[in-house]
Amino acid sequence: MTVKNAFYAQSGGVTSVINASACGVIEAARQHPDKIGKVYAGHNGIIGALREELIDTSLESDTDIAALKHTPGGAFGSCRYKLKDIKTQKAEYERLIEVFKAHNIGYFFYNGGGDSSDTAFKVSQISETLGYPITCIGIPKTVDNDLPITDCCPGFGSVAKYIATSIREASLDIISMCESSTKVFVMEVMGRHAGWIAAAGGLAQHEGQPAPQIILFPEVPFDRDKFLKRVDKVVKRDGYCSIVVSEGAQYEDGRFLADAGVTDAFGHTQLGGVAPFIANMIKSELGYKYHWAVADYLQRSARHISSQTDLEQAYAVGKAAVELAVQGKNALMPVIVRDQDSPYLWSIGEAPLSQIANVEKKMPLNFISEDGFGITEEARRYLAPLIEGESYPPYKNGVPDYVKLKNQLVEKKLSTSFSI
Repeated sequence: MTVKNAFYAQSGGVTSVINASACGVIEAARQHPDKIGKVYAGHNGIIGALREELIDTSLESDTDIAALKHTPGGAFGSCRYKLKDIKTQKAEYERLIEVFKAHNIGYFFYNGGGDSSDTAFKVSQISETLGYPITCIGIPKTVDNDLPITDCCPGFGSVAKYIATSIREASLDIISMCESSTKVFVMEVMGRHAGWIAAAGGLAQHEGQPAPQIILFPEVPFDRDKFLKRVDKVVKRDGYCSIVVSEGAQYEDGRFLADAGVTDAFGHTQLGGVAPFIANMIKSELGYKYHWAVADYLQRSARHISSQTDLEQAYAVGKAAVELAVQGKNALMPVIVRDQDSPYLWSIGEAPLSQIANVEKKMPLNFISEDGFGITEEARRYLAPLIEGESYPPYKNGVPDYVKLKNQLVEKKLSTSFSI
């Protein structure tokens, strides 16, 4: 049997540990030279496949590949590009198969979220129809932690650790100044429809420090009057108020508090600016001096404070993807299984891509406090293990020392180009 090459691509917003998954894929593939030849990576994600811009990872040393485990960002480039509807426009899928066939690619590893799972599943189907079967394995990745079946999503634990740490530190700052200066601090975090990241802010609370006293979730409709009353009560009680707000906070009718009026490449509403919106509302109605911050890319790129648990899980799903593929399994995703809460124990399972694609897992209602402004003990039991452990990157001249790969493209074999 002819040994087939593999194609790996990163999709969507990157994380501080997505490269650990890439490392897991490449290192595992190198352990199976009898079944997998070269691992090609897409230059800027799936776009690289469409344009036939394939990176030859075999030219990278074992040392540099291993260094991906402590390097944030997307080492090969990612993209927000959703393939068109396969039922009405097959050209992009046919192009993928054409490129894969030209480069003897028999394995497709797609590292992303729900949309990526959908793409990998559809490629597995159309490849059979076109007579060139491709083994397609999805690899979970999303800071939003909103994929179904898997207990958690690689990338989330590190963001959760960053948010819990940041709001705790910022709250100590505001406590120091609240008597004569700032009384309200608002931190905006990612989370379009699911409040997992916002919930992680609740892990900052500890004996003697209640901050953040208010968390605003997408799952809880925003009640302006109720919110302002709570802010006023907290400031009068504690002298200050720390607030974590999800970018996807919305009114009861589904309107986002911060709708930028445009959509991204996936058709999602572009969000941002809910922190200043909330802060100005407080200033206008209550008169309290405020500061606000938007964690934005900082929360998902902060490898210097990544969770050891998250890092290990990110690597494990990358490695498991290859193991599933060489076993002849197809259209699956390796998932994280929680075996025990305390001490935290986990293992790797598997799930069909058809059950993961385009399904969004929101916060369970029993994870949100009865008043809608905090997390419950059930949430704390779930979240706490995911931020455990530190795995600091190496430092050089006082800053993290991250690897930069050669990323050399292979020679194109097709005479036709492809426009996206």
